[in-house]
Amino acid sequence: MVISIAQLMVMLDSAVMNIALPSAQQALHLSDGNRQWVITAYGLAFGGLLLVGGRIGDMVGRKRVFLLALLGFALASALGGAATNASMLLTARALQGAFAALLAPAALSLISLAFTEARERAKAFGIFSAVAVAGGAVGLLLGGLLTEYLSWRWAMFVNIPIAVAGVLGALPTVHDAGERHRSRLDMPGVVLASLGLVAVVFSFSNAEGHGWTAPSTIGSAVAGIVLLVAFILVQARVKAPLLPLRILTERNRAAAYLSVALAVVSMFGMFLLLSYYFQAVRGYSPVEAGLAFLPLAVAQALGASQVAARLSTRIAPRPIMVGGYLVTAVGVAMLALLAVDSSYLTIALAEIIVGLGIGAAFMPAMSLSTHGVGTRDAGVASAMISSSQQVGGSIGTALLNTVATSSAAGYLASHLGGAQAQQRALVHGYSVAYWLAAGFLVVSALVSAIAVNASAPERAPSRNRTATQEAVPVPTA
Repeated sequence: MVISIAQLMVMLDSAVMNIALPSAQQALHLSDGNRQWVITAYGLAFGGLLLVGGRIGDMVGRKRVFLLALLGFALASALGGAATNASMLLTARALQGAFAALLAPAALSLISLAFTEARERAKAFGIFSAVAVAGGAVGLLLGGLLTEYLSWRWAMFVNIPIAVAGVLGALPTVHDAGERHRSRLDMPGVVLASLGLVAVVFSFSNAEGHGWTAPSTIGSAVAGIVLLVAFILVQARVKAPLLPLRILTERNRAAAYLSVALAVVSMFGMFLLLSYYFQAVRGYSPVEAGLAFLPLAVAQALGASQVAARLSTRIAPRPIMVGGYLVTAVGVAMLALLAVDSSYLTIALAEIIVGLGIGAAFMPAMSLSTHGVGTRDAGVASAMISSSQQVGGSIGTALLNTVATSSAAGYLASHLGGAQAQQRALVHGYSVAYWLAAGFLVVSALVSAIAVNASAPERAPSRNRTATQEAVPVPTA
């Protein structure tokens, strides 16, 4: 539970500033062109340093990194809450992202190594996954409450008591019994991976504000791809790689990374568009918009901690993942059918279906992310699933927002003007983007159906396994 609280802080902080940003912009006199950097600075540091953060945990100890990252995140949050100008806030957000890149893989690898019995592991990953997938919705709710009734600064300060509680709880209860990675840090890999991931995340973040054809968008995308290809080539040749390629070649882990990345494209875009729908179309206040996400957050928690956690001790991961992604696609398709005046009960039902489905799908995917990995590589394997989420989220936010905006503009150009036409145009744009999001979820289900072949825990062989291998299902023959 302590580790899951820390994960909540990481995921919450990714979303809470989306609601608080307008107030922060006004208070610190940020220009419209610079305001996106409050979000982007966090995402760039987080996404770019995840692999490095995971490997550092393997080298110096996951608990030690976990505690230091919690304290660092708290200090960065205090700096951001006390910001007196834009530079101070952006520096704090980048520091938050850097410490999150240490915290997220350390948290996941500690759970992977600590829980080896199938039922305990299912419960632990159920709680962890519930927190991970519900953190975004909780962040939107909390951001609205803090901004409206206190100050945007509390969107930063709220992390301090969470971090302190995490440190105090982790000191006596969290243990790191895993083998450490004793080789030296692969510096060429660090540089190539960090710059490559930063370039990719920046490209999609930049596309949201400047368009897909902007030279900065295309240039950073090309640079990111070239750097990541060079990274893979280097990893195949060095003796102690930052990311051993064996992490990527096992089919269950590869399916978990890819399916989660594709699903997060849909989920992050859905959060953004549904928030726009509540506020721009329905006229909800920030608090009302946050409260409107409650069915989604609750359903996500139940899908992971109850549905998937119970099923995963009885059946193999594949049907849970495939079924979860397809159920989520049904819920997103229901959102695509919304009209300007749709009943909130219809929206809440769609949220519940989405939440149950994605919560159920993500729990076994999180568990499979360290499938068969030796303890010395648990951190970097855990970092890969976080990288999948971060890159997928950047793509989803930019892609679906661009699709919605362009579709709305096309609709408005072909219909008569007026406030009602503008609202219908917005809803039309959201609908087109939702159908695309549902398509990504179907592809996630297809990837899981083809690539995942891990068996149920009861059928897993018991001979000569490492701690991490005992903790997860093994492939069928």
